[in-house]
Amino acid sequence: MSRRRSLRSRLTLLVATAVALAIAVCAALCWFVVRAELLRQVERSLDGPKGMQNVAWIQQYCSGSVSDRPLPPRLPPLQLIYADGTTCVVGSTPVRVTRGDLMLTQAPPGSRELRSGVTESGEEVLVMVRNVEPGLAVMESRSLEDVDSTLTTLAWVLAGVAALGVIGAASAGQLVSRAALRPVGRLTEAVEYVARTEDLDTRIPVEGTDEIARLSTSFNAMTGALAGSRERQRRLIADAGHELRTPLTSLRTNIDLLLRSENAGRPLDPDPKRRLLTNLKAQFEEMSTLVGDLLQLSRPEDEHEPYVEVGFHDVAESAVRRARLRAPDLPIEVELAPWYVRGDQAALERAVVNLLDNAIKFSGGRGGPVAVRLRAGELTVRDRGPGIPPDELPYVFDRFWRSSTARGMPGSGLGLAIVAKAVRDAGGEVALENADGGGTLARVRLPGSATGSSSVPGR
Repeated sequence: MSRRRSLRSRLTLLVATAVALAIAVCAALCWFVVRAELLRQVERSLDGPKGMQNVAWIQQYCSGSVSDRPLPPRLPPLQLIYADGTTCVVGSTPVRVTRGDLMLTQAPPGSRELRSGVTESGEEVLVMVRNVEPGLAVMESRSLEDVDSTLTTLAWVLAGVAALGVIGAASAGQLVSRAALRPVGRLTEAVEYVARTEDLDTRIPVEGTDEIARLSTSFNAMTGALAGSRERQRRLIADAGHELRTPLTSLRTNIDLLLRSENAGRPLDPDPKRRLLTNLKAQFEEMSTLVGDLLQLSRPEDEHEPYVEVGFHDVAESAVRRARLRAPDLPIEVELAPWYVRGDQAALERAVVNLLDNAIKFSGGRGGPVAVRLRAGELTVRDRGPGIPPDELPYVFDRFWRSSTARGMPGSGLGLAIVAKAVRDAGGEVALENADGGGTLARVRLPGSATGSSSVPGR
């Protein structure tokens, strides 16, 4: 398989081909225009009365009555054609008579015909045949040799001009392609540099507003997005390692204590051993929850269960039931109006459960009820906790972020990040704010309908 040409050579070839075609079309049009004009000039010379003025003299000349007289000056090539097929030629080589010429001798006087013809010697001529009287026609001819010679010369001249034009176009195309593709070359070098070094901080200078500038801007935006994604990934790994370090250290400590007591032959008493195993189980559960949350957040947005119509009020009701099992002593006020959305039911339910878990965690020690409302597509969850400092509100949905009021409580700091991802995947919005009278208020808005079916916006 042959090696593909470079973009520069293809652009040069394209420019040269386009110019060559344009020159060829112009040359062909010029040649045909000149040819038509030359033939019209020959036709006009045949239409003139010069030859017909000497018809009487030619008849006498052909009968022999004026054979001793010289030919009239500038007598054009003429040929008399009689109805019986005989001819008389004056001043030229005889032109071959056709059947149409013989028929014209029987036509009404004044009838004529213009045609191409050939002399007996094979020369091409343009012929005008006229009927001058019953049984007699006059054929006047003009040689096309000069016309053909002129057209041949013109063809060579135009071919030379076309060749020079193609060579000039190729040179110009090379210069144009070199200048036009210089920004593309810089972009190519930058891409190759990024691919070789993985340096996503590389930026290409943007000049102007043309397509190359737009391509450079898009490349800079792409590398910026990749750099941001890599930084978020690095932070996620670092934060995950930090969060896992504490339960892993605690697990190792407790297991080492258990093994030392067994190896030393001094097993722990039943109650301390039971407490130790209970702690181990709680730590394992905390790690399992953390790993599950990380997997949930790392899943691409296009990897989810097929979206179906979901009763968001049913999702919220199921989440409330699960929350009541976890905190049976805390009152939860519920008011849910029908609202249908399209989304992943499991992801939405987990998001609502996470909001309720947060509300229960902050309201549990204060005895205040948790209020859950769903009206016109907006779900609100309010707790009676201490609230969130205003300067910390912009970070509540960041991964592993924990409020200063919650750092002594259990949790990994991923719950609200999971809420934000689930709501965003369903096309909605989520916000957290301090409520009037104390506590926090979470708002979740999802597009949908109170009646469901076809009125729910699709995704």
